[in-house]
Amino acid sequence: MKNLILYIACFILSTHITYGQNTGTKTDDYGRVAIAAYVPKELGGLKEPAQTALKNRLDRIISKNGLGGASYNQRFILTAKVQKLSSVKVPSTPPVYNYEIEVTFIIGDAIEGTIFSSLSTTIMGMGNTESAAEISAIKKIKEADPEYQKFIDEGKKKIIDYFNAKCDFYLKEAQTLTSKGEFGAAIATLFTIPDVCKDCYNKAMDAVGPIYKQQIDLQCKKDMMEANSVWSTNQDYYGAEQASAFLAKIDPNSSCYAEAKVLTDKMAKRIKEIDQREWAFQLKQQQDDVDIKKAEIKSARDIGVAYGENQPETITTYNISSWWW
Repeated sequence: MKNLILYIACFILSTHITYGQNTGTKTDDYGRVAIAAYVPKELGGLKEPAQTALKNRLDRIISKNGLGGASYNQRFILTAKVQKLSSVKVPSTPPVYNYEIEVTFIIGDAIEGTIFSSLSTTIMGMGNTESAAEISAIKKIKEADPEYQKFIDEGKKKIIDYFNAKCDFYLKEAQTLTSKGEFGAAIATLFTIPDVCKDCYNKAMDAVGPIYKQQIDLQCKKDMMEANSVWSTNQDYYGAEQASAFLAKIDPNSSCYAEAKVLTDKMAKRIKEIDQREWAFQLKQQQDDVDIKKAEIKSARDIGVAYGENQPETITTYNISSWWW
């Protein structure tokens, strides 16, 4: 499941209601909550085209309300319970199907099976086939409908409450993954915490720095090993160009950056001796101090995203069977 990682927190509503010690200044901050649309098979007896149409509507509701986000661990979902209230087939040529359908939208924790918020609405659909009637009804769901706002805000707040309560768990999980050398997974776990949950997010970002440093140090050693191997085999312009492909990846903040600089100078000197020409290669440069922290977090985020995108396709087991009854 290619989905990453990862961002949330408590906030102040535009009505100036305050939740806990976390702060936010605008409703847009809610948008950093990551929720995935989910439609189980055989939902309410809907045929496959209608299931696809419903999934698209849920995706649009998520997008319209600033939800969603890359995450390889999507436990928070927006789904729907569907029940046909009435079904009438008009015996015409072609026949006409009239459906009255109740759709209950649900936001919740699909792993623990906890419903955070729900909203029911009744929609009508008509078509010359059962599938067409179902799709006609699904199209009546308008993602911009204001009635969704309270439902979504309630779900967002509950998710934020979840992260507040589970903050230490996520920090501990990242620590455990780091101890096993799974730096990408550790970083992805920390970026699961949204940045509007100020206290928890700041703790996570403080933890990201040392893990990121271990990650780039490990990668630097691998790149230096490859660069040295290539150069020792072929100490000429061609060998230097091959080695530079590995040296170019070395982060200026890694522990072996100085070693990379020594090798670069050595290669340039050698090429000057044998070819009588300059070798125009430069390592990545150190950034200004004020930019280091920002660049570090961005680079760490990239590692977390890459980790999530490289995860194999998996089947997530959701504990939501009770939601349909």
